[in-house]
Amino acid sequence: MGRIVIELLLRVAGALVAFLTLPLLVGQLEHKAMAHMQGRLGPMYAGGFHGWAQLVADGVKFVQKEEIVPAAADKTVFRLAPAAGLLPYLLVFLLLPLGPGLVGQALDMGLFVVLAIVGVGVVGMLMASWSSANKYSLLGGLRGAAQLLGYELPFVLSAASVAMAAGTLSLPGIVEAWRPWWLLWQAPAAVVFFVSGLAEIRRPPFDMPIADSELVFGYLTEYTGLRFALFLLAEYAGIVVVSALTTVLFLGGWKGPFADHQLGWLWTLVKVFAVSFVVIWVRVAYPRLREDQLQRVCWLVLVPVALAQLVLTAVVKVVL
Repeated sequence: MGRIVIELLLRVAGALVAFLTLPLLVGQLEHKAMAHMQGRLGPMYAGGFHGWAQLVADGVKFVQKEEIVPAAADKTVFRLAPAAGLLPYLLVFLLLPLGPGLVGQALDMGLFVVLAIVGVGVVGMLMASWSSANKYSLLGGLRGAAQLLGYELPFVLSAASVAMAAGTLSLPGIVEAWRPWWLLWQAPAAVVFFVSGLAEIRRPPFDMPIADSELVFGYLTEYTGLRFALFLLAEYAGIVVVSALTTVLFLGGWKGPFADHQLGWLWTLVKVFAVSFVVIWVRVAYPRLREDQLQRVCWLVLVPVALAQLVLTAVVKVVL
């Protein structure tokens, strides 16, 4: 009994360490990648070589900033919103397999649970937008709710295609069933899942809820200091979660070119950071969509493609 408890605590601690480090590394990667792509010199100077202390400087800046709660705000909800937006991603980290046997908690319904938890992340945004007593924040929350309702459908349908192909909802089971030729067969579902994932975590070009040119900064307008930093951490945690799910479902997870499961965790991390780099690249390369364009991409492109892929997967499973 004691051994089981110790093993569980170690798994939870490992997931917590990953949760606290991987989003920060992705944030640092974004600073440097965007600086190179856009020719921005500032992020390269803080702390010496390649601006290595930029992340530390940002952290110190957030700690020193004054915490302000609007007088008309619902103060309890306002203060709880950052935690509500961040904690669902911590729970997802417990279910993501890093390698064979390296998972906080393996569930037979793991994919179903993960998709349900990721959808809860929008609650923090809705809490922040409603409690801020700010019209720009409220408009951002309404946009975010409409975005979630639309993109949740192709997000789930594309994941269902892989689950049907693998014959299981277990995330480690999907990785075990994955074959290299799925890179072609499930490619449309992978694209739909990735694009829908960007919309789910409100990353550019799907960042209408925080459109600074229209809504000041949307649901984040009234937040300062550490609470604002927690929302940023939630965004980077969302990038890691979407990249990890894309890796597990469509890129073979811990499987690499060599049949060495000892290095499985390394292949997973390499793929996760590669997909995270693509997320950053998309932010630099594409302008923000208008609200009507955002909904049109969802309902006229992603949903039909996801449904077609689901039908194809069903036909292939029946025939073979």
